[in-house]
Amino acid sequence: MRYFFCVCLLLLSLCAAAQQDPPAQHPAVPDPALAELVTRQFGPGYQLLPAFAPLEADFDGDGVADLALAAHTGNPLTNAVEHNYKVIDPYNAFFGYGNPKVTEGFNAHDPRQQGLVVLIIHGAGAEGWHSATPKAKFVVINLPFTRLSLSRVQVKHKKTVAAIAADETDTVSSVIFWSGKKYKYEPNGASAD
Repeated sequence: MRYFFCVCLLLLSLCAAAQQDPPAQHPAVPDPALAELVTRQFGPGYQLLPAFAPLEADFDGDGVADLALAAHTGNPLTNAVEHNYKVIDPYNAFFGYGNPKVTEGFNAHDPRQQGLVVLIIHGAGAEGWHSATPKAKFVVINLPFTRLSLSRVQVKHKKTVAAIAADETDTVSSVIFWSGKKYKYEPNGASAD
């Protein structure tokens, strides 16, 4: 009887331990060098999102390494002139109107997407995106994403270019890519590698 009681107690303990939540994981800390780069290139007010890995590829097809980072900000238009970057909204441009001065507030009531941006640095010279004066800088607003990754798309049925795949949910995805003149949004293109 005592043996039976001990076995039951042991089984109950194991079941209770299996049902407990796993220990809380500490959020990742962004790379200090990348955080300093963001402040230097885009100004104060941008917080890197440590859950998103930096994406390095040649987005504009010039043979020089470029960088894309996920970040959070209050108002991306604030430092645009001073830090010489362009705020763009390829998502709403795809649907007909992408003026960031107007569309910047479109996600104001969506706590999941409010303030989420993708920072893109087009590299210059041998230093690529590490250059003190990059070729171009962009802040992509209103792009819905829960995950970012690298992808490739075919432009004008000729050339394959690097793209940023933005997964919104398990079933909805999209890409943004450099068309040669600007960044374009294409829905459900992330899986077309």
